[in-house]
Amino acid sequence: MSRKGNCWDNSVIERFFGSLKRENRPLYYDTRSAVEADVIDYILFYNNHWMHSYLDYVSPVEFEQQRLEKVS
Repeated sequence: MSRKGNCWDNSVIERFFGSLKRENRPLYYDTRSAVEADVIDYILFYNNHWMHSYLDYVSPVEFEQQRLEKVS
């Protein structure tokens, strides 16, 4: 998850998993596919709707769209 000698690489994924665990998620699932579907739904939510303070309180998708608009 991180490059050798660079402890900051892992912080992004740790933050993501911390958010995933703190959200109102079920503790137990009936099937592995239910877990996979829930994690995929959360990733889509996290990337499309979650406002990140580091990105001036916009979602990663909005941030990327704004960045592309400035370039073109």
